[in-house]
Amino acid sequence: MTMAKISTGGDGGTQPRARRPLSDEALITSMVACAAAVLFVLAALLVPNFHQPLNVLNLVTNNWPVISLGIGVTFLLVSGNFDLSVGGIVALSGVLAVWFAQSAEGGNALSSGWGMPTWLAMGCALLGALSIGALNALFVVRLRIPSIIVTLGTMMLARGIAQVITQGSQRNTNLPADFGFLGNLSVIGNSVKLPVVVMAVLLLVAIFIERRTVFGRLTFWTGANPVAARLSGIDRARHVTLLYLLSAGVAGIVGILLASEFKSGFSNRGLLMEFDALVIALLGGVAIAGGFGSVIGMFFGAIILAIVTSAATGLVLSPDWQFILKALAVFLAIVAQSWALARRNK
Repeated sequence: MTMAKISTGGDGGTQPRARRPLSDEALITSMVACAAAVLFVLAALLVPNFHQPLNVLNLVTNNWPVISLGIGVTFLLVSGNFDLSVGGIVALSGVLAVWFAQSAEGGNALSSGWGMPTWLAMGCALLGALSIGALNALFVVRLRIPSIIVTLGTMMLARGIAQVITQGSQRNTNLPADFGFLGNLSVIGNSVKLPVVVMAVLLLVAIFIERRTVFGRLTFWTGANPVAARLSGIDRARHVTLLYLLSAGVAGIVGILLASEFKSGFSNRGLLMEFDALVIALLGGVAIAGGFGSVIGMFFGAIILAIVTSAATGLVLSPDWQFILKALAVFLAIVAQSWALARRNK
């Protein structure tokens, strides 16, 4: 085994210490992956047909929106910030995409829009999502208001605008024929659609950024010790601003793809998705205080949440019990993470 020497004090002596085979982050990620595997085996024993290949595939394909949102939420949590606005951005971007694409000559207020081509309507809707991200950055970075308060407010603002545009209902008529193309395009058979592929690409890009780029390292340094990061010359304001724009952009893409899939803009779409994105990040070992976590861990956290939710549905448990199970899963994950790191660092 490879050994490293460390000094024991003023006598100049040394003693050997084995190098750790895994970093703390890799250890927590491995624990989360093992927990997902154990839960899957238990669910397969309790729920009929749970182990069927199609059901396993559905654990990912049915949860592509939350996994996608979890990317931006994870980066911001690692940097020491929250983003609870993503669910509202999902609703707003989808409603804007539909509103901009609807013909200007509809039969009533909910069927009349701006008459833009589909690609332009979606592009403008994405700009609307980014504007919420910029607003988050303005209040958090420039005005130094706690991110949990700011993003809770912008979540309500975004959803409120969506409700005004839809008059508390939804817009689903007088749309161009190609509006539903992106959301329903099958890429692999009939089970995997384009939004799932987009999620996979976003996930791979996020992992690369996190592990192989200066941007990813800056995110960890900013969250681990903001004061040291500032004294080291890191432009924390610029970095956090980019992270909020990233999170809002991903949420905008999710909202647009969902609007395309269902061919409608619904003001309640994405409701509570911001909390599910936070839950899967915490289940994946992301430290709520910042400076620790990974996108891979978040992904396995999403699998754990999907297994718990799907198994609860298979066991015919009420939605109320599903909320309790989610809460217990988060609590146990945080306790297990703290216990494992405490024992490892003794």
